Amino acid sequence: MNILREWYHRYSSDPQVVILALLLIAGFVVMATLGEMLIPVLVGIIIAYLLDGLVEKSRKLGVPRLSAVALVFILFLTFLVFATLWLIPRLWAQLTQLVGQLPYIIASGQELLLQLPVKYPNLFSEQQVTDLIAAIRGDITALGQQVLSLSLASVVGLITLMVYIILVPVLAFFFLKDKQRILHWFSERLPQERPLANQVWRDVNLQISNYVRGKVWEISIVGGVTFTTFSLMGLQYALLLATMVGLSVIVPYIGAAVVTVPVAIIAWFQWGWNADFGWLLFAYGVIQALDGYLLVPLLFSEVVDLHPVAIIIAILVFGGLWGFWGVFFAIPLATLVQAVIKAWPMKFRDDQEGKPVVAGGNE
Repeated sequence: MNILREWYHRYSSDPQVVILALLLIAGFVVMATLGEMLIPVLVGIIIAYLLDGLVEKSRKLGVPRLSAVALVFILFLTFLVFATLWLIPRLWAQLTQLVGQLPYIIASGQELLLQLPVKYPNLFSEQQVTDLIAAIRGDITALGQQVLSLSLASVVGLITLMVYIILVPVLAFFFLKDKQRILHWFSERLPQERPLANQVWRDVNLQISNYVRGKVWEISIVGGVTFTTFSLMGLQYALLLATMVGLSVIVPYIGAAVVTVPVAIIAWFQWGWNADFGWLLFAYGVIQALDGYLLVPLLFSEVVDLHPVAIIIAILVFGGLWGFWGVFFAIPLATLVQAVIKAWPMKFRDDQEGKPVVAGGNE
């Protein structure tokens, strides 16, 4: 008890720690209670982070900020229109075609499973295969019911999507245009003496900006290279699978492992056990290796290096709390935790040594 009491008085007696703790608690409460309603705002912030790098590069070339914002935003809208009119309809067409072939794929898979006890009687029994087929059928039935429930709510979802399509770009534009005004407004309503909070904010802001821009580039590069490779090799549903591979990089380690399953299944049903199937998996493995060992170090060289175990724990924790957005921001949120842990002991170590604490000036 004395240790806990000493720890409490040591940290709670310092106003900087109290300010930082209150800001973190307030942010967590807002996200926990209003996170779902603030999704358009979060998406707008992500887009603003992505486009702000281009705006700053334009300003370095002598372009006024308002003109740079307008130019970058027009380019973004052009890409958005291209994705809406070209990419999404083709993805939907391939997805519809794949769903139409699912009965054939399921029947072929069932025949393959029924042959296992004949070919490998020492490893598989007929009862095991029958139970496995029953379990797969149950999962497919449950998935079909979920799809049906989603289709019943498609009208509401479509209306919500149209609202987001209009609202999110507007929010992103004003976040870009009035960036300094918004930050100044928040700064005026916080305590003026907050060096510890400022230090953590600068570290996390740098990590988030680098992470968002790097992740979008990674998705685009991996998806584009995968689509080119699959198309050249003649794989069916190349665009759909390449999109899945590109989006899988959002979830480090886990995403690549999960998306390998549909790629391998579709390649196997198209070619069977032959050289084409082997070369496809080899090319896919090369893409994943280049992404992990070359592209990620180049794009995220300025992002704090986190241990793979810490990344997986962050994905599980924040994904469980906030779903997709928790997974997307798992690494930045993990760097926030790391920045807080790193800032507090350093500050108090300097206090104990009698050195002045310099945690950063006010912003």
